[in-house]
Amino acid sequence: MSDSQALRDSFALVGKSGDEVPRYFYSYLFLIAPEVRPMFPVAMGMQRDRLVAALGRIVADADDPDRLVPFLQQLGRDHRRFQVVAQHYEAVGQALLATLAYFLGEAWTPELQRGWTEAYTLVAGTMLQAAETDSAVNPPWWNGEVVRHEPRGFDLAVLTVRLDQPMRYVAGQSVMVEAPELLPSTWRSFTPANAARADGIVELHIRAIDGGLVSPALVYRLRQGDVLRLGAPIGDRLTLRASAGRDLVLIAGGTGLAPLRALIEEIAWHGPPRRVDLFFGARDAHGLYDTAALRQLAQPNPWLRITPLVGADAGTFENRSLAGPVLRSANWSGRAFYVCGSPAMVSATVRDLAAAGIPHDLLHFEDAR
Repeated sequence: MSDSQALRDSFALVGKSGDEVPRYFYSYLFLIAPEVRPMFPVAMGMQRDRLVAALGRIVADADDPDRLVPFLQQLGRDHRRFQVVAQHYEAVGQALLATLAYFLGEAWTPELQRGWTEAYTLVAGTMLQAAETDSAVNPPWWNGEVVRHEPRGFDLAVLTVRLDQPMRYVAGQSVMVEAPELLPSTWRSFTPANAARADGIVELHIRAIDGGLVSPALVYRLRQGDVLRLGAPIGDRLTLRASAGRDLVLIAGGTGLAPLRALIEEIAWHGPPRRVDLFFGARDAHGLYDTAALRQLAQPNPWLRITPLVGADAGTFENRSLAGPVLRSANWSGRAFYVCGSPAMVSATVRDLAAAGIPHDLLHFEDAR
């Protein structure tokens, strides 16, 4: 992008106005294009945060096309589930330029306007092209009927969903989920707990998050027979390809078990064979909500060993790290580690594993970037 430093400087200046920036942007957008309002959730707080984060990512990576282009392509594919079309991109561009002009005031020069216009044209073009390419092979979303809704505790449910058409995904990838009858235009990311199946069955493990919207609705209000929408699978950080065939140590906290259980199924069904140790941490026995399925996986597979970490057995679980009992249990030299759970648990566990000498390239986990 031309004069990317000027874009970064001006974006930093605008950012000093805080939450007023995305508020102004969306107010302007809905004024000039009221037909797009139903594409967004009623509660806009998270959406405003996502806007600022996406713009920040674009500006930060403006000089690094190897990072920026894949990010924009994924954004373009993701926006298909909102039924975004070319004219919507035009309205967003107008709202963006108007917002920048408003908050920059006298600093909004003709040169800066040209720079931002060129940058947005490139961004929109890349996103649109990716969306068009994806439309040739994937629907904007998959409809999934809830064929089973099983409570596994006061705040947790396991959903069995049957898709209306096949979805190709790799174990460890995540999907965006919407409950259109409960919370239209409100999506949240979840990771299937099973490897892809020919019958289109997807299992989702949902814990109701305090203050959340989607997860409490799925746990407490969703019923058998309801229909969910699932977006296209994304991500590769938790897939088996990252481990290059190594033996594995899997560390799960809470519903972070879901993607790791999918990895185990993938190995059981498709290989390649390897040793796998799963450590599943919970504050109490009720937190070991998927014990029956794990036993069923382990019984015919001697290469799989499952170790529950409950309460005192978890050692450092109360401060959100599960590294201690894992590291004390064996010499894991050469193993690849996968860590999944709450952000605090993942951060603390990865920190402790790295401090113990586990090489960075053997640590696989989702992060904020």
